[in-house]
Amino acid sequence: MCGIVAYIGPKKAYPILIKGLSRMEYRGFDSAGIALQNGGLKIFKKKGKVADLVAFTQNLDTSGHVGMGHTRWATHGKPDDINAHPHSGGSGRLALIHNGIIENYAVIKNALQKKHGHTFTSETDTEVLVHLIEEIQMRENLPLEEAVRQALTQVHGAYAIVVMDREAPGKIVAARKSSPLVVGIGKKEFLIASDATPIVEHTKNVVYLNDEEVATITLEEGLTIRNLRNETSTHTVHEIELEIEQLEKGGYDYFMLKEIFEQPTTVAECMRGRMDAEAGWVRLGGMEEHMKRMINAQRMIILGCGTSWHAGMIAEYLLEDLARLPVEVEYASEFRYRNPVVRDQDVVLAISQSGETADTFAALELAKERGALTYGIVNVVGSSIARLTHSGSYIHVGPEIGVASTKAFTGQVTMLTMMALVLGYERGYLPKSRYQELVQELASIPKKIEKLLKTCQKQVAYIAEELKNAPNALYLGRGYNFPVALEGALKLKEISYIHAEGYPAAEMKHGPIALIDENMPVFVIATNKSAYDKVVSNIQEVKARKGIVIAIVTEGDTTIKKLADHTIEIPDTEEPFTPLLSVIPLQLLAYHTAVLRGCDVDQPRNLAKSVTVE
Repeated sequence: MCGIVAYIGPKKAYPILIKGLSRMEYRGFDSAGIALQNGGLKIFKKKGKVADLVAFTQNLDTSGHVGMGHTRWATHGKPDDINAHPHSGGSGRLALIHNGIIENYAVIKNALQKKHGHTFTSETDTEVLVHLIEEIQMRENLPLEEAVRQALTQVHGAYAIVVMDREAPGKIVAARKSSPLVVGIGKKEFLIASDATPIVEHTKNVVYLNDEEVATITLEEGLTIRNLRNETSTHTVHEIELEIEQLEKGGYDYFMLKEIFEQPTTVAECMRGRMDAEAGWVRLGGMEEHMKRMINAQRMIILGCGTSWHAGMIAEYLLEDLARLPVEVEYASEFRYRNPVVRDQDVVLAISQSGETADTFAALELAKERGALTYGIVNVVGSSIARLTHSGSYIHVGPEIGVASTKAFTGQVTMLTMMALVLGYERGYLPKSRYQELVQELASIPKKIEKLLKTCQKQVAYIAEELKNAPNALYLGRGYNFPVALEGALKLKEISYIHAEGYPAAEMKHGPIALIDENMPVFVIATNKSAYDKVVSNIQEVKARKGIVIAIVTEGDTTIKKLADHTIEIPDTEEPFTPLLSVIPLQLLAYHTAVLRGCDVDQPRNLAKSVTVE
């Protein structure tokens, strides 16, 4: 899980690379490095963040108009200067940056050592790959792009790479398999990156590389793409919708806080053009061409990881409740390793913010091979999952820079809610009057989120101050809000490093209750009209053991207010839509707690935004 950026053109490469790396630091921030063509090949790399690399290079010669940069999230080898990218071959002729994992690197490394006398300085699989390319290139006197192509036919795993050759100034070679790579095409300049964030400032015209494609770029010949079979590939130029303002904090202290407060807008954007509250309809273009198959599906399997898995669990409640469609929600990371039963009457729905999640992508490939209809819900246009699936829907929430997902979660839940409404109506389980009633209520959610953010901010900050030193926390919810309890617990541990667990409220008695004492904060999402008395009973059980209760309740609730130590009110809404509101104060609570504990909110330790390796 790393960020790649490269530049070739008339401008000085170094500032473009540094700004690009800063924009992609959410993809990995264990170390950073750059390589520049500057009368040779110069490599600068440093453990830590991009700022550490900038400080390291401050008084060094960083001239040159061709270069590449990398931010690393460690997989093979600890984070240090040696394991940082770029890596070189034995002669120092080549430099390579890499996102992904070379699964057979140990076999290749052994062969290079024993047969050809190569020595290695790092612990990384990446260094093995650059040595392999160099060995092929020098043994057969090949141009760089051909050596790269031949080397990649020998490796197994995932990769997005950029390679430069000291003996081929003015040339960059890039390739990808199961890891994203985008080529930006400007006026007499080209950029390469893991995503569009470093590119948008320079051009909006991009080409998305496909799996097993090798791109060669020179200013004289432009962009040439060939596949690993050495066949020329045609490419389509796409225009990216991203705006540069979306990549700035806009006056907020952290991207996470900005993204929390963007949710009234992003939820509305997710609905825009797909729903008409006055006319009472929802239409999703991705569903329409496959509607018959979706209506007649015997089962829907939902795949996701982390926050996306929690959104999928909410979808299970929505689709079974509103559309009476059997649903199974699976960890994508486990799905393909247990020989799952997948039939051609199934719909397999994949949820991923980045659209690049390696586990989800691999699980989708298996489902597609077995004949299921595959559908993607992603945020990033042109991403791997979007291109793999038969159809899908973009959530259109804009770039999410904070590693802990917030607006992508509510965007995913909004999209899944619209899908459930469509299928409920089309399958005949939602009468027209009820369907239109729910559509109208869903349309009101952005305004209700806006109101909630205004009313709960100070109270949440106060609660965070009270609980910032708690070593553990429990989150309880029932029905639609059980997945919200899981999501709230995940947010707290992701960014504040407080151990937290989410449970169905009724499961508290089956073990977790042993943990409750006067030091244990217990967050209870208590908005369920269908099981209100049961939730009240759960709160009484916690209070009987001196636990600290923080309850999320519906506006006007007086019963729980008398029992809980703290209550946070959310606007009243239909029960299926409560997750879109109840999660907001939990996001804010995690944020304020992390700030008070001095944590790095946007880039929490050991985490990366886009998990492109298994």
